[in-house]
Amino acid sequence: MLFDLDGTLFDHRGAADAAITAWVARRFPGHPRLGEAAAIWAALEAPYLAMWQEGRCSVQEQRRLRLAALCDELALPVPGDLDAAYDAFATLYREHWAAFPDAAGALAELGGYTIGVLTNGTLPMQEAKVRAIGLAGLVGPVLTGEVLGGHFKPAPACYTGAAAALGLPPQEVLLVGDDLDNDVTGPAVTGMRSIWLDRLTAGPPPDGFPRITSLAELPPLVAR
Repeated sequence: MLFDLDGTLFDHRGAADAAITAWVARRFPGHPRLGEAAAIWAALEAPYLAMWQEGRCSVQEQRRLRLAALCDELALPVPGDLDAAYDAFATLYREHWAAFPDAAGALAELGGYTIGVLTNGTLPMQEAKVRAIGLAGLVGPVLTGEVLGGHFKPAPACYTGAAAALGLPPQEVLLVGDDLDNDVTGPAVTGMRSIWLDRLTAGPPPDGFPRITSLAELPPLVAR
């Protein structure tokens, strides 16, 4: 069984929203658009991560570009040292790291399964998150595109590579995650089964895919 990390086991959005809001507030107290900073930062995430995943820039460069884009959008001066500015954000981000309240209990109930994490983040960062939020003893390998030949979700080779890393064919692996493309319909093309964790109750799911709104629903669903 594989789990997505950000948005599934780990509250990435909550941590990122709090961190970028604090970063802007500390640098520019009283900024009139402070309340928009988190939404803008979130909207910039996917396109800049895609640049790194597609090999168009380094992970550090996409961080610089994303932070500069946020400043441009908010009409703020771009920091002269973007690496240091991003490090300040990252420190605030780490201060807010937390597992979702339903994660540890669900994983503990699934102790009879081989459990791994399949994520699109950078490997050192994602492994650090798993340790920091107390889930290291409940999950096995952390797999990302960096260790799967440069293949990130939703590339089919990401799912087949992850299954191979577990010593199984895709048909014998179940993926649980919150992103419809990356965690539900994407793995289906390889024969891997999936369950959609719809934390925001955006449903219904695509035809044929199970949907849960909390990880607490997962162990009894798997048992059935």
